[in-house]
Amino acid sequence: MDKFMNHEGFSGKAQAYAAARPGYPDAAIEYIRSLVPSTAVFADIGAGTGKFTELVAQYGYIIFAVEPNADMREQLAITLAVYHNAKIISSAAENTTLPDQSVDIIVCSQSLGWLNLELFRAECNRIGKSGATIVSLFNETPGDAPNLSSHRYTSRQASELFFCNPTIQEYSNPVFYTKERWFQMKASISDNPKPSEPEYDRHIIQLNDIFDRNNIDGLIRMDFTTIVYSEKLK
Repeated sequence: MDKFMNHEGFSGKAQAYAAARPGYPDAAIEYIRSLVPSTAVFADIGAGTGKFTELVAQYGYIIFAVEPNADMREQLAITLAVYHNAKIISSAAENTTLPDQSVDIIVCSQSLGWLNLELFRAECNRIGKSGATIVSLFNETPGDAPNLSSHRYTSRQASELFFCNPTIQEYSNPVFYTKERWFQMKASISDNPKPSEPEYDRHIIQLNDIFDRNNIDGLIRMDFTTIVYSEKLK
């Protein structure tokens, strides 16, 4: 399997992801909403646990949450349980199963770096209506870099490769973590070891040391920046 199409990277990590990954600031969501009419149909590609999906669904938009990973879909169903306008699709980004020309806006929230960009572009051309908008939305911290062992792009790298002439917006998104929630955030990262793996105990010792050295009054501040790339489908 192409590593850019590996759907199992977050298996066993969905609960930690839902609990501790940062969401997106209101200003970023309002900007994305400004790109489309109030009747727009959204496709959230690689929806994960619904960090972005819920922020759109609460406004009443029809939104298709496309997520191939079973663990993530389980959490996604919990997140979206009260939103009858949101439908979960068990499919890959490169083959969403959505009807031709069915959506007004296609959003990758923290997911573009996992995709086969060539195949995904073809799928966008198929499912997007004429003049549809494509968005890549992601959180980034200073010094973010690709994990060379996974041979995948960061969301920023993937966005730079995928978009031709994007509009780029940035929003401050600081998050304060207790030790428990910070550990959950670290546990949600796909490349970090799971409890069943031999590297786990050493990893936990390192995390304890980092938190103990850097917390202030029991909290670590992470200065995320939310980045939004957008352009019309061509």
